[in-house]
Amino acid sequence: MEHAALSAPIQMESEEILSRIILVVSIASMVGSGWIIISFLVIPSLRTFRHQLILGLGISEFLAASNVVISAGLNTSGIEIWNPSLKTFCGFNGLMAQTFLVQTDYWILSIAICTYLILMDYVHAASWVQNHKTALWCIPWGLSILWAVLGLVVVGYGYAGGWCWFTSDRVRLFVNFIPRWTIILVILCIYTRLCLFLYRSHKALSSDQEVTLQTPHPHQWQLLDIGDGPTPTSHSAIPLKKVSLQMMVYPTVYALIWIIPTSVRIYQGMTGKRAPLALEILEKICIMSQGFVDAIIYGFNERSWTGWRDWLHGLGE
Repeated sequence: MEHAALSAPIQMESEEILSRIILVVSIASMVGSGWIIISFLVIPSLRTFRHQLILGLGISEFLAASNVVISAGLNTSGIEIWNPSLKTFCGFNGLMAQTFLVQTDYWILSIAICTYLILMDYVHAASWVQNHKTALWCIPWGLSILWAVLGLVVVGYGYAGGWCWFTSDRVRLFVNFIPRWTIILVILCIYTRLCLFLYRSHKALSSDQEVTLQTPHPHQWQLLDIGDGPTPTSHSAIPLKKVSLQMMVYPTVYALIWIIPTSVRIYQGMTGKRAPLALEILEKICIMSQGFVDAIIYGFNERSWTGWRDWLHGLGE
């Protein structure tokens, strides 16, 4: 069995192992992102402005995982999606993969920017993003579909191991990974700035000194709903410290997810040699685990559990 992509195993046995593992991880991501979507629909307290953006992220990750579940499921069932007779399906599968895997980058960047504008109290900009939610949704969808269609027309998609995507590692580096790491650096700068701002606010409040720097207004917390517990106020230093540390979790985890896939792309793109099978499997686990990981970061917290408990209690009454 021959594949154009170096990321696709050569032997059928290796291909089956890869597809089965990808299938399991993708299902887990579907469950995680599905939790975000259902929680938003069921629990009123999780419908803040920030959670509306997280909903967009959850939908993108659910669709990305669903697309890979279909391709990996066909592979495990004995239907070879790299077969020339399934070229149209493979092209569509690659188009969907490119659309939604890139779209998650835009959603994460949007969440970071809007969080920054609101907490730093950029009144006009924060007001604009809150009043133009449709535009915020159109930007990730519009850009991702545009780049995916251009990729289909200019380069085309082929089998890349588990699902269809760009078969050239260098193309994936320049089209996907360089922009992705640019976004990671941007959100790292954003959350570092917010972390320092909130930490200084925490120290000022803890020392009972006169607070000369601005602290987040309760209305800002309600829009973002970042904390797990009760809504923080400007008179409480503990939430500020907790949230300042939580701010750094988002870019750190996102960067960790993409270190191994990027390293594999660089190695294969520069050397023209295949990475070991174990590393290829780990690479694709990292890529397809993003929906599950983001569900843990954004969706599994004390507020969501409390909301579900109250909802279930309401059903029992």
